[in-house]
Amino acid sequence: MRVLALTKAIAATFLIAVMPAVAQEPPAVAAASGAEKARLTDLIAKAKTEGSVSNIETIMQPPTTDAMAAAFRTKYGLPASFKVNSISMAPGQLITRLQQELQAGKLTFDTGAISSIPWVMARVKEGKIAKYDSPEYAAYRKPIDMGLAQDGHFAFTGGYYFVPMWNTETLKFDGKSYKDVLTIPDIAGRLSGSDPSVSDPPLMTYMGLRTIFPVSYFEEIAKLKYNFLYKSEQVAQRLVTGEDLLALSGMPTRAHQANARGAKIKFMDPEEGIVLLTQSFFVLEAAPRPAAARLWFDFVLSEEGQKILGEKEYTISGRANFKSPVPDHVPTLDQLKPIKIDWTKVTEADMQKSRDEWKTIFKK
Repeated sequence: MRVLALTKAIAATFLIAVMPAVAQEPPAVAAASGAEKARLTDLIAKAKTEGSVSNIETIMQPPTTDAMAAAFRTKYGLPASFKVNSISMAPGQLITRLQQELQAGKLTFDTGAISSIPWVMARVKEGKIAKYDSPEYAAYRKPIDMGLAQDGHFAFTGGYYFVPMWNTETLKFDGKSYKDVLTIPDIAGRLSGSDPSVSDPPLMTYMGLRTIFPVSYFEEIAKLKYNFLYKSEQVAQRLVTGEDLLALSGMPTRAHQANARGAKIKFMDPEEGIVLLTQSFFVLEAAPRPAAARLWFDFVLSEEGQKILGEKEYTISGRANFKSPVPDHVPTLDQLKPIKIDWTKVTEADMQKSRDEWKTIFKK
């Protein structure tokens, strides 16, 4: 009996010693096994030493970043002191900033996301973007097959598009085609548009629409003398205040956000289709915090990360079998009618040629 009691006491002591360790495993580690468990454990330990991760992209607003950061720390068991620094910039400014840092060889960012597949592909060829075989790529086979992502180099973390958008309280319009914009009376000087000469996403939209419309269509648009704007939030705000009657480059994302605050913004579902723009998300080869960068990359692509992005920013997810938290506002890839263009075959030289053409029309 004494031997049995002693055995039980030893067993109890062992369980007490082991159970806290098991309970303290971060959710991501607890859900993993084998090699993946070991990989995550190693990355987390290194990330804690690095102390932060720095990201640069074009979509996330501060509340979204805060929600993502909190969930990220929880999933990987990172301390509250671990910083997630994410900067949102206009696409043109982002590319300029990264180009400067890459050329100087002094990176401050670990990861980045930009809706310019040609730009990202060029950086992949230069060896500036890391080869990282994230386990999350398995859920992104469709975007990879569509040429919207490249296995091991960049993923489709959130999609959006530009279409005509207006405030129903200041403009009575029910257009179904991009051409219908030309029928609106007294619109000259009271509409806004993006500037493809300084930003890749609107340039890509122009390139996509040029596969449908001749130069003459854009020459008619140019006669309307629209205001050049560089941030999608500003585009929506000017519609809300009535400063502009219509936005040529409206983002449905911003319409939903404005409407949630009481606005009455409407956007077109063009019969010609839309030019789908995808945030190409990558880890930089010379990332100063490589372990944290890889964990952040995994998290943003995970089901949890995509849900936060979808709920806060109304982005289109490329993740397989993903159920949007706002299905009434955000279509799935299968529901979209994208204008077909193979961005993996478009070079930076091709983009410059289209940019020059646009300038001859709109900036004479």
